[in-house]
Order: sequence, then structure tokens, then C-alpha cells
Amino acid sequence: AKMAAGSGAGARELFAEGLLQFLRPAVRQLDRHVHSVRESQVELREHIDSLATELCRINEDQKVALDLDPYVKKLLNARRRVVLVNNILQNAQERLRRLNHSVAKETVRRRAMLEA
Repeated sequence: AKMAAGSGAGARELFAEGLLQFLRPAVRQLDRHVHSVRESQVELREHIDSLATELCRINEDQKVALDLDPYVKKLLNARRRVVLVNNILQNAQERLRRLNHSVAKETVRRRAMLEA
């Protein structure tokens, strides 16, 4: 009975180790993609700011009254949404970082247990 229980625990340990090894690359890849998207979001926000500033400048310089305010408002609304998405991505990336850290910590703990 002890032998069966011991081999069952060993099988669970082996399965858990395999699962951790399987998940680690996926978590790292997801983290890289989230980081890349966040960088793109920052660039997009900067372009939106630049375009809104340029539209305001053009509007002020026009001899003929053009109402660009609705377009500026649309740009600012788009910027707000970009910032919102960036915050969501930042939170997701932080959760991924913690998950990756936990996986690495658990892997070290399990290896130490298997070697002992």
C-alpha cells in the first residue's frame, strides 16, 4: 500500500513538473506579446496627441472658420480609450509576471524535492 501511494505521489509530482514546463513558455510568450502591445499603445497615444495638437494649431491658423473641434474631441476620446486599454494590459502583464514568478518558484521547489 505504501509503495502504491508513493508511486502515485511521484506520478503527481512528475505530472506537475511536466505541466509547469509546458506552461512556462506560453506564459513568457504571452508576456512578450502584452509588452509589445503596450508599447504600440504608447506610440498610438503619442500620435493621437500630436495629431490633436496639430488640428488645434491648424484651426487657429485658418483664415476661414473651420470647425475642427468635433474631430479634436473624437481624437481625445480615442486617446482616452487607448489609455484605458493600456491600463488593462498593464494589469494583465503584472498578473502574468506574478504567475511566471510563481511557476519558476514552484519548479525550483519541486526540483529540490525530487533531488532530495
